[in-house]
Formats: sequence, structure tokens, C-alpha cells
Amino acid sequence: MTTFWFLSYLLILICLSLLDDGCNKMFVEGLGVNWGTMATHKLPPKTVVKMLQDNGIKKVKLFDADEATMSALAGTDIEVMVAIPNNELLDMNDNDKAKNWVRRNVTRYNFKGGVNVKYVAVGNEPFLTAYNNSFVNLTFPALRNIQNALNDAGLGSSVKATVPMNADVYGSPTDNPVPSAGRFRPDISDQMTQIVQFLHENNAPFTINIYPFLSLYADSHFPVDFAFFDGASQPIMDKDIAYTNVFDANFDTLLSSLKAVGYGDMPIFVGEVGWPTDGDKNGNIGYAQRFYNGLLPKLAQNKGTPLCRGYIEVYLFGLIDEDGKSIAPGNFERHWGIFRFDGQPKFPMDLSGQNDPNKWLVGAQDVKYQPKKWCMLKPGADISDSKKLADNINYACTFSDCTALGYGSSCGGLDGNGNASYAFNMFFQVSDQSPRSCNFQGLATVTDQNISQGTCNFPIQIATSSSWKLLQWSLVFLMPFVLLFI
Repeated sequence: MTTFWFLSYLLILICLSLLDDGCNKMFVEGLGVNWGTMATHKLPPKTVVKMLQDNGIKKVKLFDADEATMSALAGTDIEVMVAIPNNELLDMNDNDKAKNWVRRNVTRYNFKGGVNVKYVAVGNEPFLTAYNNSFVNLTFPALRNIQNALNDAGLGSSVKATVPMNADVYGSPTDNPVPSAGRFRPDISDQMTQIVQFLHENNAPFTINIYPFLSLYADSHFPVDFAFFDGASQPIMDKDIAYTNVFDANFDTLLSSLKAVGYGDMPIFVGEVGWPTDGDKNGNIGYAQRFYNGLLPKLAQNKGTPLCRGYIEVYLFGLIDEDGKSIAPGNFERHWGIFRFDGQPKFPMDLSGQNDPNKWLVGAQDVKYQPKKWCMLKPGADISDSKKLADNINYACTFSDCTALGYGSSCGGLDGNGNASYAFNMFFQVSDQSPRSCNFQGLATVTDQNISQGTCNFPIQIATSSSWKLLQWSLVFLMPFVLLFI
């Protein structure tokens, strides 16, 4: 009998060894989402948490540790990754400040019925080349201090610090651009090795953000099909491995980079992956559906990648559109959500990857909207002064979101009058439909008729909290004075 159990145990070990590809040994089921809050009119945190629960989402990644958000998550058992913004990394280089941050934002919620904090994101893509090395020497000391503070608080075994990185921290040499040749960028190789070693020592995951859309956006010659999961006509061959999509190739390039510094067996989280639905010719609902219809079944079936078979921990980016985000990277930045600004699904999606209509996304409940009123270019308005019209449109778009008007976007086909009406309405809505916000030096008027056109939706904003009203009224009050100097 003893021999039988020994042989059975040995067989199990052999099977497990065959399944182990030396990556992602931290298996935690469930899809996560990124919950960003850079919006002029935020849904109440409790409404968003209810939406997470209604859709069976059990993991959420934040970009801060806002008290209202954390309070809404309390008692839900939703697994949470809180974050330290890049502009606070310098402070986290101080041990005492790091300990205080952990006390305020992690230990404080560590009680029965509290918040299920599992990870702390130390910075967000701090090694981006666009930051000109501003955070290169701050990130590792901040990571070390936060994890040590978690350890000192007795939370180190259950809460791990990590650093969400952009895929530009690694790459392949131009003379051999294949995943197996992946290496960390030479200019940050030392810092990356320090970070990876420290993560490994603390059993923490390496977190990477992968954006196939950006490959398409950055290179007009990038093969479109390679950005998706339904097959590329010309796969990239890496020895005997055929790569048919950029996600797999990117992930395996990271894995090769980790192996090159001696840590190819550490768990990897994909901290952000998704597709925008507006703000660019390639940012549209059709492409977004195609992307998710490939990604979600792939994740559900635990297919992994050629070098990392099995489950991959993924956080979709993002949950809700954010009209207050910077558009420096591109107009698409405000349109990453799988839900609109009001918490309603943009298109049918089954997060389980089974394409089951019974599991399609459920929208936010009991959302309160502003009245059904729109602001439009006044019929018969004198628009002979083109500078006056342009100045007013520019003002409206400076303080509201006009990114849908761009080339190839949902409202890119409007004529000049339509552009003016769209801009005026967006300012009107962001200003809580204040009567004075629909004047624009006599060029605009309020209507109770929906003026949406074709694919271009003229939205009505959700009701806002009183905290925004002072800013919104200030914009309306200052408008005539600003226009005098444009």
C-alpha cells in the first residue's frame, strides 16, 4: 500500500513538472479591472462597487488610495491593488513617510469587514522614456521602503508591493527582433535588475502593462491583424515558434528579459490591457469588440503564451471612461472604458470569455442624469466672424471633452455647424447645464431636442456632486473675460 501511494505521488510530481513552464507560478483565478477616477462627473463610489459586484468582478486596481473609494470597497472582499502616484515616489524614499503611508492606506483598512488590500502599486510606468529619467532613481528605494513597511506592520506575507511597468522597459535588438532575444533597456538595466531581485525575494509579482492598440497607433505600417487574436497572415517566427499576435510576443519578450537577469520563474501580472473605443481612427467599438472577443476566451481557456502556458493574471484597462484624463498621449486616452462615463456598457461583453448573452455586462444602477437639454449653435446665428466662432469652440473644448471630434472618431464626420454644437454642448453638460454656459457670445441656444447625429452621440452628463459646482461656475463666469484675450 505504501508503495502504491509513493508511486501515485511521484506520478503527480512528474505531471506537475511537465505543466510547469517556469513562469506565473502564482495562480489566482479571476479577471481584474482598472478603476480610474479622472472624470469631471464621477459616479458615486458605492454605485461603481455595486457594478463590480453585479458583474462578478473580484479584483480591482486603483491609481491612488482615495478614502471614498476605499470606504466603498470595505466589506466586499474585492481584492484591491492600491497605488502610490509617481509624484509621491520622492516622499516614499523616506522610511518614516513610507511607514505613514502604509498605516494610512493599508493597515487602517486591515480588519474584519475592512478592505481586502492585496497589492500596492508603487508608481505607474515610472520608467517611461517620456519622463526623461525623472523617476528612475526614485522607484526602487520607494518600492523597498513600502514593502519593508508592510513587513514591519506584519502584513508582508499577505500584501505585496509591485511596480506597474510599461512595455518600453524591455525590447529585442534590432538585428534580432524576436521574443527570445528580449532584454531590459540598457539605460535602466541596473535599476530593473534591482527591482526584479527585490520582487523575487518578497514573492511579489512583476507587473507589466501591454497595449496592442499602441503598436497600431504608433506605427502606420504595423500589421493590423497582429494587434488582435484571430490570426495573422504573416506570423513572426522565433526559431520554431510562430507568434500570431503582439500580446503573446510582448509578454514573451518580457519573460526572456527576466530570464536574462536570472529570474524567469517569477509571477507576472498584466496590470493593464484593453482597447479604446473613440478618439482615433483605430479606436472604435468594432475594433474593441474584436480585441476583447479574442482576449477573453484566450484567458478563460488558460492558453497563456508560447513561453508561458497556463493562467495569466490580467487587469482590463479600464472600467469607466474618464473625460478628465490628459490627452497628451492621444485623444483616445479618455475612451478606454468597457463602460461609458455613466456606467453603461458600450457593447455586449461576457467577461467569462464564453460569449454567453446571460453573462453580458450589467450597467450601473440608479444613475441620476441632468435634465434632457442640449446646447447647440443657434439657428440663424451670425457666423460670418470665423475667428469669433473658432475662439468660442476652442474655449468650450479647452474645458470639456471634444476628443470625439477628431479624425476617424465617432463625431469626426460632422460639418462646421455640427462641430460647434458638439463643443458647445460638451461645455454645457460639464457646467451642469448652467444657462450662462450656453451663450458663447450669442452664438448658442438651449434645446430640448436630442441633436445627436448618426454615430455621434451628444451626451447628457450625470448629476455631479456639489464639490465640482464651484469650479464649473467659475469657468462660466470667466468665459467672457477669457474670450476677450484670445
